[in-house]
Amino acid sequence: MAPVSDASVGRLLQRLEPRETGQALDLGCGNGAWLRSLLDRRHDLTGAGVELHAARDAPEKLTAATGGRATLVAADATTWQNGAFDAVIAVGVAHVFGGPGPTLDAVRRHLAPDGRVLLGDGVWDTPPTAAALRALDATAEEFPDLEGLVRLVREHGYEPVHGHVSTLEEWDEYEWSWTGSLTDWALEPGRDPGDREQALAAAVEHRDGWLGGYRGVLGFASLVLADARSGSSP
Repeated sequence: MAPVSDASVGRLLQRLEPRETGQALDLGCGNGAWLRSLLDRRHDLTGAGVELHAARDAPEKLTAATGGRATLVAADATTWQNGAFDAVIAVGVAHVFGGPGPTLDAVRRHLAPDGRVLLGDGVWDTPPTAAALRALDATAEEFPDLEGLVRLVREHGYEPVHGHVSTLEEWDEYEWSWTGSLTDWALEPGRDPGDREQALAAAVEHRDGWLGGYRGVLGFASLVLADARSGSSP
């Protein structure tokens, strides 16, 4: 659930570099796709995903897909706590914590010494237009630009070691997939007419807001971060 290609995901996860036989955590993990991708690349790792609204069968699927090396916990990511992790993934969840700054503060309580963080969140690629703000129901202050996000990261005691800004192609693939999947579902034979019209209306509204509003304006930045305070005195 982020406008990041599989190839870009792979490069970002590689830069996390958790220690051998380490543990990884994915906060607000959805069905655990990012965590599963990390464990597919590193068979020595174990991990946990935390998601309040995961699909009912998601825990069993994630555990089976990772050979028992990952668990998915149905819990609130803002309050859940269970040990320290060598890598923490927090992609597309800043709104749950109240913004990227509070997200970084929350992540630190999960982070083992010398651990790394993968943070992914929205940024303005260009100054927001009135049409973009209307489509997103957002304010100009809701997202920083890339420079502002990096500055915020450093203010919260982290240093970027790698980053990726999603391309327009990645955004387009994400948005077409989102609206296309909903449209496909609505047009399946035998679909209830009321459900069909509701789903089509939602797809059209979202697509119009994207194409006529925030396409090329709202971006997405994924940063791999080292904790600059790790090992320092309180």
